[in-house]
Amino acid sequence: MSVDAVGTVRRGRGARQAQRAIRDTKMLPALKRKLPVTEMMNAEQVLKIDNASMDILENVGVHFRDDIALADWKRAGAKVVGERVYLDRALVRELISSIPATFTYHARNPKNNLPFGNDHSMFVPMTGAPFLRDLEDKRRNPTLDDLANFHKLSHMLPAIHSSAHHIVEPYDHPISQRHLRITYSSMKHSDKTFMGMTTSPKNAEDVMAMCDILFGAGYIDSHPVVTGNCNGNSPLVWDETMLGAMRAFCKRNQPVLCSPFVLGGANTPASVAPTVAQLNAEALSALAYTQVIRKGCPAIYGHYLSTVSMKSGAPMAGTPEISLMNMMIGQMARFYDVPWRTSNTLGGAKTFDAQAGYESATTLMAVMMSGANYIWHSAGWNEAGMHCSMAKFIVDAEQCAMAYRMAEGVRWDDFDEALQAVRDVGPGGHYLGHPHTLENFQRAFFMPEMFDNNSIEQWQAEGSVEINERAIKRAKDMLGDYEEPKLDAGINEALLDYIARREREIPAADALNQDL
Repeated sequence: MSVDAVGTVRRGRGARQAQRAIRDTKMLPALKRKLPVTEMMNAEQVLKIDNASMDILENVGVHFRDDIALADWKRAGAKVVGERVYLDRALVRELISSIPATFTYHARNPKNNLPFGNDHSMFVPMTGAPFLRDLEDKRRNPTLDDLANFHKLSHMLPAIHSSAHHIVEPYDHPISQRHLRITYSSMKHSDKTFMGMTTSPKNAEDVMAMCDILFGAGYIDSHPVVTGNCNGNSPLVWDETMLGAMRAFCKRNQPVLCSPFVLGGANTPASVAPTVAQLNAEALSALAYTQVIRKGCPAIYGHYLSTVSMKSGAPMAGTPEISLMNMMIGQMARFYDVPWRTSNTLGGAKTFDAQAGYESATTLMAVMMSGANYIWHSAGWNEAGMHCSMAKFIVDAEQCAMAYRMAEGVRWDDFDEALQAVRDVGPGGHYLGHPHTLENFQRAFFMPEMFDNNSIEQWQAEGSVEINERAIKRAKDMLGDYEEPKLDAGINEALLDYIARREREIPAADALNQDL
């Protein structure tokens, strides 16, 4: 007999296999929130932000550094002077009015389809980390195998609704071809929805072609299946790379996150409300352009939020101003009746320590209270996004499951039965053996598996194992239990053939040329 890292007594290999067999890896449905949202602004203040943003669009303008976009805006009736586009508020309102408030994400496994928008939310892992902290807690460059492991964990963690895309950068594959292998990994190792690379217009087109193979030609033109992210260059610039990728997605009816990249105090004013006004203008200009590309295509009000230390210039996570801005942006998105994206469980700590936990928990709570729909960077983010931690990935996912339970609200379906239990037990009794308790104990209170709530004596007797070690062990166990949701053999072959052809066409040594 032995005691494992989470304090569970195990009796041999059979007991271990039995415990793993009962672990629930079925994806939770899209979260239908029942928590009231936090409204930081009154109606007058919402209008004040809206008016300030529209004034920026009309009188300051936004740079669209892309000839195709400039021609599109001229045809749409905007004033264009050089690269600067001046957008009349009436034109902006008309364009964004055709963005769907709700739609459904379609996964290759229809059981994992997700209603999206309004009071529905989804949790998506972090992406873009150039380093990872691995299963030995070593910080190093990632590989394709590491990326596959994160996609496998994303598939198995119930509160994670997407396999995302490049959770970590696979350094063992050429940059110019990397997007193909990343997309294939997202598709192969999970049957949930996923994200598509927007690192160049051609890369985005490759994603669309691979989606055609996965779902069947033409399916994606009427079914959202993949999400792209297009970052603005704050202040008030959209560049050719992002706009070209946006066109690739929007023309095929696939949603993009229109995401200004906010470093509060560095590329926005050093004040919360004016920062939101600028960010709102930037997001609206991109949202409006999606409808110039294809009227009625889904689009998501996006942003990435951090504030900058006025002492060092470093980006910060978990600060009160970020929470306030999230709540304000939620109000603005609801004002325009468009779905919106935020970032979650962000940490600036260098290891999975108390700082990482506090930063992530602060952000998670604010995100849940702000009513976000697409909750990105929900697992693994640390060191200001420079690394994805295997341990933090596991614990963040459990935190999302806890937040999911909180946001479901209070259950009333057993109210009368529970009150009968009060009558049955009476003064001085206990409820542990009552039929109501036996029927409801598993769902009554969330029991986190990554937290240790035993006495210190028991914790010490079991090896004084801390959460980082417990989480790494859980990751190893899960990866050992992983069962691949197999692709259809013909589809898999077609995807690999497409990748092989494109890799022949794209010079591996030419890392900078991604548009061939």
